[in-house]
Amino acid sequence: MERRKNDMSILGFGCMRLPKRGTGIDMREAEREIGYAISRGVNYFDTAYMYPGSEAALGTILEKRGWRDRVLIATKMPHFLIKSMDGLEKLFAEQLTRLKTDHIDNYLMHMLPDVQVWRKLCDMGIRDWISEKKEKGQIRHIGFSYHGNTENFIKLLDAYDWEFCQVQYNYMDVNSQAGRKGVAYAAKKGIPVIIMEPLRGGRLVNNLPPKAEKLFAQAEPKRSPAEWGLRWLWNQPQVSVVLSGMNSMDMVKENIRIANSARVGELTEEDKLLYKKVRRAINEKIKVPCTGCGYCQPCPAGVDIPGAFRCYNVSYTDNWFNGMREYVMCTTLKADRTNASRCMKCGKCEQHCPQGIQIRRELDQVTKRMEGPVYKVAAAVTGRMFK
Repeated sequence: MERRKNDMSILGFGCMRLPKRGTGIDMREAEREIGYAISRGVNYFDTAYMYPGSEAALGTILEKRGWRDRVLIATKMPHFLIKSMDGLEKLFAEQLTRLKTDHIDNYLMHMLPDVQVWRKLCDMGIRDWISEKKEKGQIRHIGFSYHGNTENFIKLLDAYDWEFCQVQYNYMDVNSQAGRKGVAYAAKKGIPVIIMEPLRGGRLVNNLPPKAEKLFAQAEPKRSPAEWGLRWLWNQPQVSVVLSGMNSMDMVKENIRIANSARVGELTEEDKLLYKKVRRAINEKIKVPCTGCGYCQPCPAGVDIPGAFRCYNVSYTDNWFNGMREYVMCTTLKADRTNASRCMKCGKCEQHCPQGIQIRRELDQVTKRMEGPVYKVAAAVTGRMFK
């Protein structure tokens, strides 16, 4: 299998959705799928402290079969749980124990939202801690995963000598999240880019509107919506690894087949037009015609206007739960919140919007839909994390 950066296979095995049996992980099936993937060249395995049972399952399987030296383990530090370096030391030791290893190949700050949170970690001593772990060989590469807008992503990239980054990116998130601009900026700095949510958790496969499904079905060559989505990513040389949360052998086999045949620059102009038509079909459900251009920014009150609109739209194009999840991650899970209700109604944004959107009115609608009782509970919980 092709490897573009740091000996990482272009297909990564996301371990958040390992196959289940009852209330736990089906270890026999997980071992079968992981073994098949390793034997076909997949060497990048992504897990996290916060994924229930995932680190321990991966560690147990790798140790049992003697596969540790054949793979690269990526796992994540939940910075929002860390209150001291002693606490981080205990948590890291627990991760090594779970994974049954003496080192982590790729260690990430999990959902690092902005430079302010990174600076808080720096004040706590995280830079010295990282240096110590790297000198001891316990961490090989340091990076972060990210949900948020392009501007904050670029600022984070410039805040430290990161060795890789992980972002949500797919053919629907061209101008949102880190976006094409952010991915290109990371690649220009020589920072490997790991892709999560390449199919938006399967929603670009199982939750497409009929018009989008028909467009894919009529296209040549014949490919599933999943294959079209993955090839869109591997077509770009800036993409180092695409993670897939594989939880069935059929999915593992199919993704490996696609990865082994995908090539940079393979998509034709006709293919690119197809993605544009599919995006348009999906976006027919959107409520606010925001393109994510960012001309409305910065907001004097600190509202992430494009981000708020994107999550609001996702609550209609996907479903309310997914929109709410992304809204909390992108506007609230940070030291300085950027949610819609911060709007002061100054109107400065509307003077610069090329779409002529009545932004103040639409932000009111975002607040009504996204900041109800469920949001208030989530905001209260996350607020305690950043104190």
